[in-house]
Amino acid sequence: MREKNKESIINGSKIIDKMKIPMSKPSITEKEISYVDDAMRNGWGEKCYDYIKKFEDKFKEYIDCKFSLATSSCTGAINLALATIGLKPGDEVIVSEMSWITAVSPITYFYAKPIFVDILPDTWCIDPKKIEEAITSKTKAILVTHLYGNLAEMDEIMEIAKKHNLYVIEDAAEALGSSYKGKKAGSIGNIGVFSFHGAKTCTTGEGGMLVTNDKELFKKAQTLNNGGREVGGEMFYAKLLGYKYKMSNFQAALGLAQIERIEELVKKKRQIFYEYKKQSSDLPISMNPEPSYTKNSFWLPTVIFNHMVDRNKLISFFKEKNIDIRPFFYPTSSLPMFEKVDNKVAYGIYKRGINLPSYHDITDEEIKFVCDGLREFIKEDGI
Repeated sequence: MREKNKESIINGSKIIDKMKIPMSKPSITEKEISYVDDAMRNGWGEKCYDYIKKFEDKFKEYIDCKFSLATSSCTGAINLALATIGLKPGDEVIVSEMSWITAVSPITYFYAKPIFVDILPDTWCIDPKKIEEAITSKTKAILVTHLYGNLAEMDEIMEIAKKHNLYVIEDAAEALGSSYKGKKAGSIGNIGVFSFHGAKTCTTGEGGMLVTNDKELFKKAQTLNNGGREVGGEMFYAKLLGYKYKMSNFQAALGLAQIERIEELVKKKRQIFYEYKKQSSDLPISMNPEPSYTKNSFWLPTVIFNHMVDRNKLISFFKEKNIDIRPFFYPTSSLPMFEKVDNKVAYGIYKRGINLPSYHDITDEEIKFVCDGLREFIKEDGI
């Protein structure tokens, strides 16, 4: 159900209903509630990992990977992935200029250096040609971000990685349900990571997942996430300095119900995107691409205006209409903790980009209301 704000007119004789259209919210059914209720009532003692195991198994089945490890966040999963491949001080990791900072910040935890590479103008994902140009003797890995559901050119990236003996970590936090040439996002690189934040298509409130087809990488990640103790090894004996990015049984119960509904959730995301595409077809904008060899899960319908816009003005304009929209990510190297890099495509796009509301039960009427708002803003702003 959509939220509403009721606002009385001064004379008190009439009430105006204003639709509140949030940016995102999860789709929760009785299935999710019953699984979490069961975890709370019965998921203790010997059963305290039951839903975690079920969630991991169902998730790896969906992604088509051999191994999966549930984590407390996608950032934790990235940290584990970097530790698993042996990242050390002085190493370099090639990253997309366009991603959320917590995909990049774990690199710095190892006193390694993120190398920011420009994006492709159509997918907004990392440019393979720029990757090759950025490789040095210090390069350890390529961290690939599938942005807003869009897919990076994985064949080219994997070929480059093989040529230079580099690891590939797929940040599929925003691309659950997307696929590239028949392979699910996150299943193609050496390690894939996912997010189950409350705004994601599949949620556990907060949470993440690490997946891989490499048994040795998985065993190391599993040990690291167990405080450095080998699973099945001597109790309380740690072989490594490890971490604890574990997911709770309650979260996993919610995640299991969500992943059992994943086809439904992704299908609805795609319907929402294509309704936006239809309703905005006359506007001077471009939206998320879907090349013929991909399937885009369209986590967030994204608009790139053909001309420069004042994003703050646009966000305020929509806020007055009770519609939440959010800006495109900043180029990560533009943030104060990093040194700015001259990545022209990324720096040319971000100020023209916004994300549109796409929660599960948004209606066609509400999508039309959002598109009419875009149309009105464009007309008023003379774009």
